[in-house]
Amino acid sequence: MLTGFKTFVLRGNVVDLAVAVVIGSAFTTVVGALVEGLINPIIGAVFGQPSLVELWDITLREGTTPISIGLILTATLNFVLVAAAIYLIVVLPLNRLAERRKAGQEPTPTAPAPDIALLTEIRDLLAARTGL
Repeated sequence: MLTGFKTFVLRGNVVDLAVAVVIGSAFTTVVGALVEGLINPIIGAVFGQPSLVELWDITLREGTTPISIGLILTATLNFVLVAAAIYLIVVLPLNRLAERRKAGQEPTPTAPAPDIALLTEIRDLLAARTGL
């Protein structure tokens, strides 16, 4: 049982997923600080509200909790900024590295290895003998 668990945990995709979660949470903190420290003051200067969260609220009926369009916009902005940062800092460089590796590893067409050539000849002789 422990061997199976160890194999599962040490598989590449599980480790990659754990790294992605840690990087994502770190970027979320950075983007949250960027929104609070830079974007919200700009919104406050333009619209007179301190943040997107307080910018648009829709109350359907008096005395009920309002629908916060600003909160949805803030979460969407955070998501887009985190996704863009992860793409630009992690995904794009790894894709370029994979392309470079792939370009350098493309084998040039060569003659088959001697054992493959011999097996091909034997196959052809057997096929000719049996009439296939």
